[in-house]
Amino acid sequence: MSYTVAKGNQRVDPDQVAEAGKIPAGVVDLRSDTVTRPTPEMRRAMAEAEVGDDVYGEDPTVNRLEKRAAEIFGKEAALFVPTGCMGNLIAIKIWTHHGNEVICEERSHVNLYELASMSAIAGCMPRVARGEDGILTWKQIEAVIRPKIYYDSQTALVCLENTSNMAGGTVYPTAQVADICDHAHGAGLKVHLDGARIFNAATALGDNVAQMTQKVDSVMFCLSKGLGAPVGSMIAGAKAFIEKGRVYRKMFGGGMRQAGVIAAAGLIALEKSPARLHIDQENAKRLAEGIAAIPGLTRTSLFLIVGRPGKPPWSCAMRFIRTAFGGRIRRCIRCGSLRIVMWTGRESRERSWCCRMSSPGRKRRAHERKKNETANAFCLRNCNCGFCQGIGGRTVDGRKRAREKSFRNGTRGAEVYRGRGAAVV
Repeated sequence: MSYTVAKGNQRVDPDQVAEAGKIPAGVVDLRSDTVTRPTPEMRRAMAEAEVGDDVYGEDPTVNRLEKRAAEIFGKEAALFVPTGCMGNLIAIKIWTHHGNEVICEERSHVNLYELASMSAIAGCMPRVARGEDGILTWKQIEAVIRPKIYYDSQTALVCLENTSNMAGGTVYPTAQVADICDHAHGAGLKVHLDGARIFNAATALGDNVAQMTQKVDSVMFCLSKGLGAPVGSMIAGAKAFIEKGRVYRKMFGGGMRQAGVIAAAGLIALEKSPARLHIDQENAKRLAEGIAAIPGLTRTSLFLIVGRPGKPPWSCAMRFIRTAFGGRIRRCIRCGSLRIVMWTGRESRERSWCCRMSSPGRKRRAHERKKNETANAFCLRNCNCGFCQGIGGRTVDGRKRAREKSFRNGTRGAEVYRGRGAAVV
């Protein structure tokens, strides 16, 4: 049995997972800030933590963590939850009813990477809007708010993500978040902030998290990413919100007993780790500038760089580097230039492509083989692209001729064709 790891497409056999901590020499693992390890101070605090039964509200370490989180964010109360996904789901469940819609950015975590829990469990539907570099404006949000018609599903919640992970860690300006909140509240909508990396955003802006989240109705942030704790996230908001959140945490299976053992590490992470996030920012900038200097590469983001013994670094990196869009960087086998292929969930696009990468003859032969395999006279590829599924009012023969023309002209790699929710380059 094997399964696919989210966003990385690594096929993993649970019986053959490498032993923890055995990182080969020369490997820099930048897949995610979730691979951080607890510090010695965190480990000592965990071993010495004062504990109780948190389901009864009797764990003193958890209570201290929740109180401190509420103070830092300027909220009335906070709640310790096992994961960020659960924290977001609790907030969505509280602010909505079955049949409501949640406005979120197209590439947001709540839309792409939380197993459609807002639909499966909270009974809501995502209503996506496309923001430039993952950052929404009120104008873009307002355009997708449902009209007040009784037979329409109604918009109940706006969910923002700061930083925007799948857009490469872009940051919402504090004034923009406040503007969205003011307009959303005026329209009768609640605003939840997925602030998994809100402290990274605060470091980048030189702001504090209390000011950045002042007007949102609820916020979730992670202790287990850049802050370095081994597990756990927090949600913060009004007391009434947290009281309901405690009920849903238990309902979703997140009630924990002697949770002070992990909350102790969370306290260290919350108090001390934000002060060193500027080092991560500096390292990321240095890496981005170095990669950007490589000829033919025009966009840099978050990367996984894997080195192997006896192999040149870039020969390995070309296979495994993935951008924050979930794409890949590939080297042209003929001219040596690089390209970034990005998958955004709805469309695939090439940046900095090499015209010779899209060898018309090679691609045409591959598609003809596919055609022969499927015995479909009208489809060169039998896929979900615009040509196979239909574009506008074109006839089947017209689509086929247009596709063949694109191969002859060698322009295939620079175009995006939209089909039924998919596109191919």
